[in-house]
Amino acid sequence: MQRLILVTALGLVLTACGQKEQAAAPAPAPEPVATTEPAPAAPQTFADRLQAAIDGDHRKTEHKARDAFRNPAATLAFFGLDAGQTVIEITPGGGWYTEILAPALKGQGQLITAIVDPSTASSERAQEYYSKGNQSFRDKLAGAADHYSEVEIVEFNSAEPSFGADGSADLVVTFRNVHNWTGAGNDQAMFNGFYKALRPGGVLGVVEHRAAEGTSTEDSAKSGYLTESYVIGLAEQAGFQLAEKSEINANPKDTKDHPNGVWNLPPVLRVAEGEDQARFEAIGESDRMTLKFVKPADM
Repeated sequence: MQRLILVTALGLVLTACGQKEQAAAPAPAPEPVATTEPAPAAPQTFADRLQAAIDGDHRKTEHKARDAFRNPAATLAFFGLDAGQTVIEITPGGGWYTEILAPALKGQGQLITAIVDPSTASSERAQEYYSKGNQSFRDKLAGAADHYSEVEIVEFNSAEPSFGADGSADLVVTFRNVHNWTGAGNDQAMFNGFYKALRPGGVLGVVEHRAAEGTSTEDSAKSGYLTESYVIGLAEQAGFQLAEKSEINANPKDTKDHPNGVWNLPPVLRVAEGEDQARFEAIGESDRMTLKFVKPADM
């Protein structure tokens, strides 16, 4: 009887030990979870950089509102803007295009902005105008160094313009300025200056308010509209060849017969008392020619 009790007790002890050893066994390691590495980001193209500059928060809201009429991405692509270029923007005004060109080219090219030297202006009033405008432009660049720190400014005499070393630029662009030079009588001198600044094979891009063919130069200067043939003639006289025309900035709604010329239309809206401003707003900005010229490569 005692032997039976002893065997039974020993069996219970061994069973308990076996249960204890079984409970202490480590749990099996979890199966590894398969992971997929994210695909590397596609390299940013210059077109991406350009669009990012157009969409950037640094641009004025009122400037962005003009994109639908000025088509900056398509216009600059038409002119051949690309990384690595030296680009000269002629008389940038309030910097509408500078806001786009500067960040797009920063670290991947050079933007030079050419402004009139006030001391060469023909009148005291003009000197004051250019001095004020130039300072405003400089303040704009200084106030956003992240975007504009690499922008170079050159001042020029519009009667005898020079925009830097001859043959140093890949692309010269000017937007809605030619009529001002025509009114001042120095439009041909300006185009001659563009030609000197460009390397052989370089491009001149011009956007200008477009008059109906047959409009006199005198009437054009007053209205702000110029004929395509007149602008092409200025460029060809300087030595350029017309490479291509584009209707990117055309506006068939513009009748071009407004009392205050192009300035009746947005964004200026110079509307006299009694005139219907809504009518001019409905037209939108002016009908514009977009011309691409090339300096012959063998020059």
